[in-house]
Amino acid sequence: MRYLADLLTLTRFILASILLVLAFVGSPAENAFIIFLTAELTDTFDGTCARKWPFPKNKIPKYRKYAALYDMVSDALLAVAQVLFCTLQVNWIVGLIVIIYYTVVCGTIELVVYGKLFGHPDNCTKNSLTKRNFPLAKKLVLARRYLYTICLGIVNAFILFATSWPDPVKYGLFIFGCSIFAFIWFFLRQRRHHVSRDAVDIEKKLSKK
Repeated sequence: MRYLADLLTLTRFILASILLVLAFVGSPAENAFIIFLTAELTDTFDGTCARKWPFPKNKIPKYRKYAALYDMVSDALLAVAQVLFCTLQVNWIVGLIVIIYYTVVCGTIELVVYGKLFGHPDNCTKNSLTKRNFPLAKKLVLARRYLYTICLGIVNAFILFATSWPDPVKYGLFIFGCSIFAFIWFFLRQRRHHVSRDAVDIEKKLSKK
């Protein structure tokens, strides 16, 4: 069970790669929606599995050193694949707007908060906002996550309504998706504690130097 979290992350990476291919070669919107939904489920549970079945400190595999990076890359690849599918196969205007947001807004926030792309509170540069102003960095990270979730929800809504499923199914899934978004919103509020805890740990480390 200790490897379950890693298997879920690997599965998400594979599904994201498949979705990326479908974005270029073309595929029914139903396939993209199902693949993305399945991949998101792996993202929902891999962190829970990692916390519930951790490796003993003396038996942690070497690749686990970069586990956070693997997770972030698979998330980014999945988002990129879904947005590209929307852009190339469904609605290029919506896709282009979201792409500009991701590259400009999210990229800028990453560079300001962590001093690098795909950063983390315990893996950032000395001049990053995380090490200079923890409260502000935390607010920017949470704002980015909220906006990221909203944009991804819009993209998936367009893909959902581009499917050939009956209207009752589409609207039912749309309502279900909105319910999931409400859950994620609450979940992200809980992430404040983790972000704050990481920031405090960094502050303690810096004060010892």
